[in-house]
Amino acid sequence: MVVEITVLCRTNADHRRSVAACLVQGVYSLQHDRHRHEKREDSQALAPPWWESFHFELLDRLVDAADLSIFGAIYEYKPPPSHCNDSIEQRPRYVIAFRGTLKKIDTVLRDGELSFYLIQNRLHQKSRFKIGVQAVQDKVAAVGDSNVWLAGHSLGAAMAMLAGKTMAKRGIFLESFLFNPPFVSVPIERINNKILKNGIRITGSVITAGLALAVKAKNQNQRNVSGDPFAALSAWLPCLFVNQADPICCEYIGYFEHRRQMEKIGAGCIEKIATQHSFGSLLKSAEGKDSEAAEPVHLIPSANLTVNQTPTEDFKNAHGIHQWWRPDLDLHPKLYRYW
Repeated sequence: MVVEITVLCRTNADHRRSVAACLVQGVYSLQHDRHRHEKREDSQALAPPWWESFHFELLDRLVDAADLSIFGAIYEYKPPPSHCNDSIEQRPRYVIAFRGTLKKIDTVLRDGELSFYLIQNRLHQKSRFKIGVQAVQDKVAAVGDSNVWLAGHSLGAAMAMLAGKTMAKRGIFLESFLFNPPFVSVPIERINNKILKNGIRITGSVITAGLALAVKAKNQNQRNVSGDPFAALSAWLPCLFVNQADPICCEYIGYFEHRRQMEKIGAGCIEKIATQHSFGSLLKSAEGKDSEAAEPVHLIPSANLTVNQTPTEDFKNAHGIHQWWRPDLDLHPKLYRYW
């Protein structure tokens, strides 16, 4: 572990990012300790330092009902006596963290299944998500939204994002740290030709907006549809951490920046519609298919986006959780608010 933090400071962005990433790593380590070929327990367990180093205690493990793997954890912050008088606003009381996919025989099939359901916008139907979101709801009900943080990596980031969106729809905006969250789309951001890339984005926005208007008109003929649920989420500002070399999450860079470019050329009204829709989902909806699917998990109105531009050698480094607690990163944060 490279992090050198003794007490979590909520106002320090590097502290928050590093500690949240380590707590997510703690979930990975919990499952590694539990793995049938390792079975590390008590003093042999490798997981505890990932939370104990920052004065957290493991309150509960979140276990998947299908394969009995540990996919999440609830941590409680227990500061040392010398810091007990610190303002509660400087720290969370609970952090609920979710891991991503593990390439272990005990978990890979279930994790792969959930990744498929994520692509199909059906993650909300699976028992793992229902267990996770219930844990979030219970903690918020017990201690209030300001005392609960969400954190997740990769598939776990999608879980945390969906949980955060679910709460935001109720007017509860949780502080969230989403590492390498999947963007279910072709990674246009990886195209080096800027003119070609912008052309593809603009064309995609025009087509998506047009199809969205057509689908909306059709739905309004069938039932009364009112309000803008996407805009209702705009007050939620999750912290997204993406690596520009990671094809799984790098499209968030273009997703948010494209909004600004469309506004600059006077096409903001088109992008305001396009940015909240997935072309694939709209196409299925227009054909009358997939009526049980929810809106795409990865599309959000606002975010604190941090891009890691540190040179990396391979996908493992670009997508790994381990990058986010390093102190030598070339990070570029930017706030994007839905207009």
